Amino acid sequence: MKNNFNSVMKILLLTMLIPFLGISQNKNVISTTRLFPKVDKQLEFEKALATHAQKYHTGDVKWRVFEIASGPDAGGFHIVEGPKTWESEDVRGDINVAHNNDWHKGVTIYLTDKYSSGYSVYIDSLSTVAIGDYSDKVQVSHVYPKIGCSYKVATMIKQLKAAWEAQGVTVAVYETNASGTAQFAIARRYKQGLKEKEVGFRKSFVDAFEKIHGKGSWGIYNDNVKEYIDEQWSELIFYRADLSSK
Repeated sequence: MKNNFNSVMKILLLTMLIPFLGISQNKNVISTTRLFPKVDKQLEFEKALATHAQKYHTGDVKWRVFEIASGPDAGGFHIVEGPKTWESEDVRGDINVAHNNDWHKGVTIYLTDKYSSGYSVYIDSLSTVAIGDYSDKVQVSHVYPKIGCSYKVATMIKQLKAAWEAQGVTVAVYETNASGTAQFAIARRYKQGLKEKEVGFRKSFVDAFEKIHGKGSWGIYNDNVKEYIDEQWSELIFYRADLSSK
């Protein structure tokens, strides 16, 4: 009888802890780093980066490395670490001394001074694809709300989401966190490759948008872009499996 009572109490305790476990295990944070190798040292850089990623970056700190193919940062490399939790960042530290020595003595010697790094949080309510449902080719649109307009821009992205879902478009939306100017990064994941960009591959997005939100709604949306968005630009990035964590 006592053993049965203990078993029941354990089950009840575990049930009570499930909501807290769900919160602590919500891996929706990524950190991104952009590196730019010296023109005459790219091959050496790629070899050193691949060795470093595959030796030191696994689990929560695993790396997906992308080559930036277009836009103002073309020629650079975009490294995504995670997804992970904020809790895991509390105990991450610098991993270990061997990691730091390898990075500073084996990788950074091939880099230019151009560099950027930051945190972003995946926003499930604005996305049409799960955080870990990746693709090799991605178009990232960087959207910068005017001061005080982030909530309004999120509402506008929510309108886009409905049309994306209607057309079967796979998009992951991130919001920067403690990393400079407020920004939404809209990552269009081309599951079928860049042929998805071809005119006619899908029916008109504007028609899909107005079918959901009403005639003339696309014009209103663009008026809101001018009203609430300070700047936006886009780029293509291509996944480099050979440089990423295994």
